[in-house]
Amino acid sequence: MVKKAAKYFSKTWQLWIMLLPAMIYIFVFCYVPMYGVQLAFKEYSFSKGFLGGDFVGFKYFKQYFESNMFWPTLKNTFVIAVTGIIVGFPAPIVLALIINQLRNQKWKKFVQTIVYIPYFISVVVLVSMINILFANGSGVIANFFKTIHLVNPSVNIIGSSSTFLPLYVLTGVWQSMGWNSIIFIAALSSVDTQLYDACKVDGANRWQTMIHIDIPALVPTIMILLILNMGGILNVGFDKIFLMQNSTNLGVSQVISTYVYDVGVKSSQFSFGTAVGLFNTIINFICLVVTNWVSRKTTGSGLM
Repeated sequence: MVKKAAKYFSKTWQLWIMLLPAMIYIFVFCYVPMYGVQLAFKEYSFSKGFLGGDFVGFKYFKQYFESNMFWPTLKNTFVIAVTGIIVGFPAPIVLALIINQLRNQKWKKFVQTIVYIPYFISVVVLVSMINILFANGSGVIANFFKTIHLVNPSVNIIGSSSTFLPLYVLTGVWQSMGWNSIIFIAALSSVDTQLYDACKVDGANRWQTMIHIDIPALVPTIMILLILNMGGILNVGFDKIFLMQNSTNLGVSQVISTYVYDVGVKSSQFSFGTAVGLFNTIINFICLVVTNWVSRKTTGSGLM
C-alpha cells in the first residue's frame, strides 16, 4: 500500500503542488472557522471567549423557530432564491445556445465580450445604477416603464415591495448571465462537428440542431450546476439585498442573512446568529443531497 502511494505521488507530485494553494485556502477559510459552530449551542461570553460559555443545547434554535421572524425570513429567502433559479438558471443556457449558432467569429467574440462586461461591475456600483435609473421621477428606465404603462405611474419602483423581487432578480440575471454562459459555451465547443454536418445532410434547421445535438450535450453540465445552485438555495446574496433594502420593502427583503446581521451582529447576539446560520447551512445541505439523488435517478449525472 505504501509503495503504491509512493509510486503514485512520484508521478503526480507536480499536480499536487499546483493544487496545494487551493487546498490551503479551503482549509484556512472553510474548515478552520467551523470551530465557531459550537457557539450555536453555548451562551457566548466575551470574557470566556469562543471556547467558554455555558452549554445551552438547542435554546437558540428554538428561539428562532418561535420568533415572529422565522416564517417571514424563511419565506422571503426561499421566494427570492427559487425565483432567481427559475429565471436566472435557464438564461445563460439560452444565451450559450444562441452564441453557439453564430458563425461569424468576429461577431461572436464581440457579442461574448459585451455580455461578459456586466459581471465585472461591483455590487455597490450595480445598486447605485439601480437607484439612479429606477429613481422615482428622475430615473430614465422608471419613466420609460411608466410611459408605456408597464408600471403604474404612482409606484415607486425602488421603494415598492411589489417591485423588489423582479428588480433584484432581473438585474442579477443581467449581471451574471454572460459570465455564467461560459461553461455552457465550453461544453458546446466539445461537441463533435460531424454531428452538425450530419444534421445539415438530413435537412435539419438550427432549431432542430439545438434540440437534438446541443441540448443533449449540455444535460450533464446543466445537472451538475443545478445541483450546486440548489446546494446554496438559502445563500441569497447578502450584499445586494442589504444595499437594496429600505423601510418600505423590508417585508419582502428581510432574508435569513440580513436577519442574522441585524440580530446576531448589530445586537451582539452571536450565539443566536450562529444558530440561525447553522440552520441555514443544514437546509442547504439537505437540498443538495436531495437534488443530487433526484439527478442520479433521473439522468445518471451527479456529484457523487
